[in-house]
Formats: sequence, structure tokens, C-alpha cells
Amino acid sequence: MTQLTTFSRNSIDLPITFIENQIIKEGVTCDIYTFDNDSSRDLAIVSVTKGFKTPLQKILSGTETIEGHVSGAANLKIIAPDGTGIVYDFPNNDGSTEIKVAVGETMQWEAESDLMFYEICTPPYEDGRFQNLPE
Repeated sequence: MTQLTTFSRNSIDLPITFIENQIIKEGVTCDIYTFDNDSSRDLAIVSVTKGFKTPLQKILSGTETIEGHVSGAANLKIIAPDGTGIVYDFPNNDGSTEIKVAVGETMQWEAESDLMFYEICTPPYEDGRFQNLPE
């Protein structure tokens, strides 16, 4: 994936700095960025190969976690602590949809075609923010 220098959100171009690329699991890679002049949050640009899923993750901490669709057909499953769930379906749309996921909720993206999405974590991601669950 090409490293970015700006990230466009709500029609505003925000300057960002690339930190590293991580392989999350087979079929899932992640580019980590910081927002220039804003240390209160960070950005991950995640790529998921067609037919693969992100880990099933429960959010354990953080003030705000935002999942944003960029490109590719996919669905995002969110499960509340009481077990009720909702599935957001993303055909190859314009990538303007953001979903806020709360502490205690579980989430998982599934790629129907090659998928790209972003994740904004406030405060910045630290180990222990998410718990990977068995599927």
C-alpha cells in the first residue's frame, strides 16, 4: 500500500505521518499513522483481501473507536454486550460511512471483495485496547 501524507475526513485534508505496517493475520494488513499536530488520536488504514475477515475483536478501552469504509464490498458486524447485533453492509460505495463502536461491543469486518477501511482510535491505540475472541 502507498504511504499517505494526508487523510481526508469530512472534506478536510488532515496531515498524517506513517509509523509502520503490520500484518494482523493472513489476508489482513494495517498501516499505522499519527495525525500531525494532534496526539489525541491515531489512524490505521486496514486492507483485507477478498474472502478474509479481521479478527473478531471486543473493545475493552478507549474514549472513541471509529470504523470508516473506504473501498470494496464488505460487511461490518457489531455485537452489543447483551448479544444483540447489527450488520452494516457496504457494497462498493463512496466510502463516506463511519460507524462508532463502543467499549464492550464486538466487531468484525468481512471482505466480499478487496476491502480498505480506516480506524481512528481516541486516545491512540495501545495493546490491550482490543481483545481478539475465538470465532
